[in-house]
Amino acid sequence: MHTVVLVLIEVLIVIGLSRLVGLAFRWINQPLVIGEIVAGIMLGPSLFGLVAPGLSATLFPPETVPFLNVLSQVGLIFFMFLIGLELNPKYLSGNLEIAVLTSHVSILVPFSLGTLLALLLYPLISNASVSFTAFALFLGAAMSITAFPVLARIITENNLQGTRLGTLALTCAAVDDVTAWCVLAVAIAVARTGSIAGAFPTIVESLIYIGIMVTLGRNFLSRLATYYRRTGRLNQLVLALIYAGVVASALITELIGIHLIFGAFLLGAIMPKNAGLVRELALKTEDFVLIFLLPVFFAYSGLRTQIGLLNSPELWLLCGLVLIVAIAGKYVGTYVAARVSSINKREASALGWLMNTRGLTELIVLNIGLELGVISPLLFTMLVIMALVTTFMTSPLLEWTYPKKLIKLNVVESEPESETVIGGEIPGRPYRVLVPVANPDSQKGLVQLAVAIAVNFQQPAIVNPLSLIELQEDYAYESTPVEANRLIQERRQLLDELIQRLEPPAARSYVHPIVRVSNNVARETIQIAALEQADLVIVGWHRPAFSNNRLGGRVGQILTTAPVDVAVFIDRGEERLESLLVPYSGNIHDDLALILALRLLVNRDTCHLQVLQVLSAHQVKDELSYELQTLMEQLPRSVSDRVTINTISATEPISVVVAASQGVDLTIAGASRTWGIERQTLGRYTDELAIECRSSLLITRRYSKVISHLTSVLAEVKPEVTT
Repeated sequence: MHTVVLVLIEVLIVIGLSRLVGLAFRWINQPLVIGEIVAGIMLGPSLFGLVAPGLSATLFPPETVPFLNVLSQVGLIFFMFLIGLELNPKYLSGNLEIAVLTSHVSILVPFSLGTLLALLLYPLISNASVSFTAFALFLGAAMSITAFPVLARIITENNLQGTRLGTLALTCAAVDDVTAWCVLAVAIAVARTGSIAGAFPTIVESLIYIGIMVTLGRNFLSRLATYYRRTGRLNQLVLALIYAGVVASALITELIGIHLIFGAFLLGAIMPKNAGLVRELALKTEDFVLIFLLPVFFAYSGLRTQIGLLNSPELWLLCGLVLIVAIAGKYVGTYVAARVSSINKREASALGWLMNTRGLTELIVLNIGLELGVISPLLFTMLVIMALVTTFMTSPLLEWTYPKKLIKLNVVESEPESETVIGGEIPGRPYRVLVPVANPDSQKGLVQLAVAIAVNFQQPAIVNPLSLIELQEDYAYESTPVEANRLIQERRQLLDELIQRLEPPAARSYVHPIVRVSNNVARETIQIAALEQADLVIVGWHRPAFSNNRLGGRVGQILTTAPVDVAVFIDRGEERLESLLVPYSGNIHDDLALILALRLLVNRDTCHLQVLQVLSAHQVKDELSYELQTLMEQLPRSVSDRVTINTISATEPISVVVAASQGVDLTIAGASRTWGIERQTLGRYTDELAIECRSSLLITRRYSKVISHLTSVLAEVKPEVTT
């Protein structure tokens, strides 16, 4: 088979498997990049070559490896340019003194431990052609590295960018990144020349080049920012000049004697940090790099990763020792420095786990070491395992050390004084409604209904429109903290505009939006509902992309698994809430429907309710539950006089409800088989009434005791009962 054709087939396999495994890792709440690295290892001798050696040799013969290497090197050059481009000075604006101390100690401790470990490993798994100095420098650099891109994405996904911990971690990682690359440059120079003395000219030349780029290069590139401010876009000619500059800078650092990646990183770092310019340049560059070229790099690394080399208990013990030194060195160094800087124990511990993230950056370092012959294939494999484990463990250990409820307390939100309401101060926990809002421009009716249910100007109440910004990619530009903050501010502004359109104006002070970044909207909504102790979640209807079921997709996940009462609103565009219909069949979900309807009656003096009981032949009339009956008896006459209970005999309850819905503004129905709304296997709901109903429809699913929705209201209106 022709070599070019074979390389294209390899690339096709690599891209397909990388996406597949990457998505699987995202599903278990791990960075997509870790899945892509694992996919590369799966294609190498560790799995594919072991299971099907003949097919592996056919698909990945030695003659195609150089082509994969060229593609991977091009990918690395532009990926390092993107890292430098995204290294925003804003990350260095706060806690700089603490960050410098913490980051340098977090490098020094693992570097020192790595150097000590080299004394043990050098005679066992190295050879005489490699100097101990170069070996120790590379091992120390590998132990001390932190993957800034992956760490930044973990911070964004956990909404830590607005907290002291997140800000400190970003600053530490940024300082760490620059320092670690300098250490690696020295290690490469020593490896290529054989000694520190021999590397001295290379180090001096590197410093001269850095000085030129930081002064003359930055001044020249400032014209690019001026050009962008004038035109508002990057045309193909300008983009070609930038890409040519990336390649030229990479070539210069390679000729100096360090490595291609440093020149690309340096050019990205000195690029003007105009927000629009950086965004457009990153978006134009990253798709091809991240989707096409980087997976090839992972596959190239995977072909050189041979887990089978660890073929004895002694070697696995050495691998375990490498892992322990890497984790302990980074964690202990970070923790001690943070504690010395007066950071509390929990934040210092969380910072230690965050700084242990190594990911893709570690893989770049290891490939350079293997390419130069400084580290052996055996040590390369051990360090790849270490990179995977330390990155894989970051998210769960961060959640264990610094759970989301603490993140909530540390994030500055526009939360109200929960005890203070219009008309005075009333003790007690506020009645809280959480409203996931996917599109603020079209979901005013959803928030307006939540306000109508929650706000009565007599009890504390909070309506939280929840807008989750879903990140499609784990290490694309949109998931950087700076870009995520911009998206959050834009979304918050849209929500503020929505709130200003709500009626009555006095109710707007009860509405306080929550905006977060998320990679799983349904799961995040459920977590926030639990953290905020919501009494009710009202979700807007949407049609899933791959299903006709209105209660499928994310709505179905929330409806099925949220640990609070949930209601799904199907808005027919009717803004009035004067006439309500509750079809009642006596189950717990209908109980919740009736309770929410009664709450609307208490809150709105002009609202009327019709309770419709549909009986089939020989069916006994359903009685209200005891708690509902008690609550109904407590209603003041001004409310009870607006409630009508009708009983109708029919063989098709749904058709009766549909007919009755033609004359009302809102139908509120429990999720039950009677109304064609029931949960089937795998949590899927049917939605017959949702399709046929002529009015707006609110479907309720009960989780908690419904009494909590009315008791505080009745405490305020109870005196009217005796009148």
